[in-house]
Amino acid sequence: MSSSELQYIVELSGQRLLPVPDVVGHTSFSKRLQLLRDKAHAWFKLNLHSFETLSLPRNLSSICIYVADGHLCWWNCDRDLAAIIPILPKPSRLQIKRNWPRGTLCSVAHSTHLDVFMDPTQNLLAIVYAVTLGPLQSDQTVHVDLRALNDDSIHPQAAGRSLVLSELPKFDTNYATLKGCGRHIALLRMQHSTRFSSGRMWQLQIWDWKNSTASNCVLNNTFLNHRHEFDVSFLGNNRLLVVTDNLKLYSIEDMSQTPQLMACFLLPFLLPDLGCPLPMDDSDIQHSSLPQKQAPQTMYTSDPKHQLLCITSRRIQVFIISTRIFFDLDGITGATPIPWILWGLSNARIFRHTGPCSVYVSGTRVVQAFPIHEPNLTHRRLALHVMDFSPLAVANRRGLGQVVKEPSTVAIGFGETVTTSLPYVDVELDRKFGSNVLDLEGIWADKDRIYLLNANWEGASGADVMSDTPRSRWLEVVDV
Repeated sequence: MSSSELQYIVELSGQRLLPVPDVVGHTSFSKRLQLLRDKAHAWFKLNLHSFETLSLPRNLSSICIYVADGHLCWWNCDRDLAAIIPILPKPSRLQIKRNWPRGTLCSVAHSTHLDVFMDPTQNLLAIVYAVTLGPLQSDQTVHVDLRALNDDSIHPQAAGRSLVLSELPKFDTNYATLKGCGRHIALLRMQHSTRFSSGRMWQLQIWDWKNSTASNCVLNNTFLNHRHEFDVSFLGNNRLLVVTDNLKLYSIEDMSQTPQLMACFLLPFLLPDLGCPLPMDDSDIQHSSLPQKQAPQTMYTSDPKHQLLCITSRRIQVFIISTRIFFDLDGITGATPIPWILWGLSNARIFRHTGPCSVYVSGTRVVQAFPIHEPNLTHRRLALHVMDFSPLAVANRRGLGQVVKEPSTVAIGFGETVTTSLPYVDVELDRKFGSNVLDLEGIWADKDRIYLLNANWEGASGADVMSDTPRSRWLEVVDV
């Protein structure tokens, strides 16, 4: 093994990356090493004043919009509209551009769409909908359909057109969410609470959609506290994290049975209105159904054992958790919950904002907007920060940014505080966002780009504000 190859392997490990075979050409290890270090340094000196712009329709709903594999995916549940748009595509990428007008996503009579999931990497479109055959809740049935994203045909790698739902207790079908990662698709359902109910039930069913339309991989439980929420995050190909009043780690390696509880990590407080966004995984080409010549080429990919998990609560509290805690399970069993004090301090960072925040994780990096304290302004302005939690971040910053190793403490209400100390390097970028008419509505990031969703509310009427329709919306694309 040459010295360049050894240094390259060490650099990959320090940046928490895994090598991918060099499928195009034979790039030398010294060149790979230089490219890897330069890319890491580029994140610390991003020029947010240099970007390309993609104009967007005014009526995009920011609640149902996300970026995946270089595409903008959009679904307006109220108007039953959907679209996918390539974002300034590179020549090597397959470009998918589709628009589904009202009534075209599903032609089944008496149906209501509950969620739409798009995965351009796998050319996959999944739709969950409810069919009402009568006035009672028991007259409703839920269905999940799979299609090719580019033409609505049967997906060539899917085991079938529709997934089979297991017999579960009857649920209010007004709430259902799809999440996917590689060969897995998960359907999350939750009852809405009422003042007369003693608790709310939630259910989760997971399919290996490429190998079977049926699944025994099912979980369900009851919230005893109405403030409890529910979300999930895939960790690699065989683990799933269920986020409720605690973090429960399950093995989903055997899809023929109920997920097996591996560990339970207690949280320091409840997480009302929580969200657990899945990072885009545009480098995972081994699952792609696209022709190899059209798949994006890369020399490395994120290591699922050393990524970051982001959990938000009420859009003002941000949990950043290292996924290493979910893989280093020596001596840990699911039967004994792990107290926060034993795992949280060194494996997490908690940030608390004064208002709604925007945040996104990509590998070991976090892109987060922080409010600027300006007492003389009547509107809120934001500063964008890039945070790198990898062990080699200090070396690759080359004098830029601030190294944060000391513990930080945030207030969680009722006089209580929580302290965390996961180290990172923080760089505040030099451009500010927000004014009395301009909003930064969303942030996404992958290994090559940052995407910033902006809105201009100048001259917007009260009706426009109520319908989430600004004067204009646009996406800024910043290359790393």
